[in-house]
Amino acid sequence: MIASQITWNPSEGIDLGFFVIRYYSLMFVIAFTIGWYLMKRIYNRENVSQEKLDSIFIYTVIATLIGARLGHVLFYQTELLWEDPLAVILPIQTQPEFSFTGFRGLASHGAAIAVIIAMYFYAKNVLKKHVLWVLDRIVMPVAIGGVFVRLGNFFNSEMIGKPTNGDYGVIFAKYGETFARHPGQLYEAAGYVIVFIILMFVYWKTEKRKQTGFIFGLFLTLLWSVRFIVEYIKVEQVTGREDWVLGLNTGQLLSIPFIIAGIYFMFFYTPKHKTTV
Repeated sequence: MIASQITWNPSEGIDLGFFVIRYYSLMFVIAFTIGWYLMKRIYNRENVSQEKLDSIFIYTVIATLIGARLGHVLFYQTELLWEDPLAVILPIQTQPEFSFTGFRGLASHGAAIAVIIAMYFYAKNVLKKHVLWVLDRIVMPVAIGGVFVRLGNFFNSEMIGKPTNGDYGVIFAKYGETFARHPGQLYEAAGYVIVFIILMFVYWKTEKRKQTGFIFGLFLTLLWSVRFIVEYIKVEQVTGREDWVLGLNTGQLLSIPFIIAGIYFMFFYTPKHKTTV
């Protein structure tokens, strides 16, 4: 084995004998736990009641799981709607045989849309603030959460990159291959770490946190730009969509509206309300 290559062949999870804790599911638990801790610090700084912290956690978890799953089905695996309907909403498959699959097949674009909708209702019914106040702050936990989701993809050997055509990269043994690929999951996770650091700096160290919608817009622009760029070296999730429209694949096309929205909130949005900071 050449030093710049690694062969990746992990187990499916932590085997407890009677139950297997899958790494992907474990990464989600870690992501939500860190997210809860970060929002607790933010709420302390903003003098928001800790009683409202549990609610945002519930809203976010439910929205993420439902939105990510529906997003995957609608954007990448529509055939599940008629081939295996139960697999659309449950962590199982019934075709060709029943098995527990865990939380696989989740689309970040769907999760993003669902979380934004959920935060609207949370802000309106629980927090009694404008939705952008919440979005400007929850994007920090979301960014670091994305890091762990991509690590979960790496453990599952899914969302793999294209061949490196060299003596570097990762050999994903799951597919019986002997050549190295780009670890696209790790590239994306590293990008999200940088996004998280930038967001944290802007919120904690600058006055930009007082500009309604700016941090939310910065998040949209940076995170989806990372996704757009990394897609160039990743294997397309849907066969035949490698250069679906104008040479762009599904993930890139879905990222463009988020990037445009981010630029709008950063530079053009003018609040019609008075935001409490």
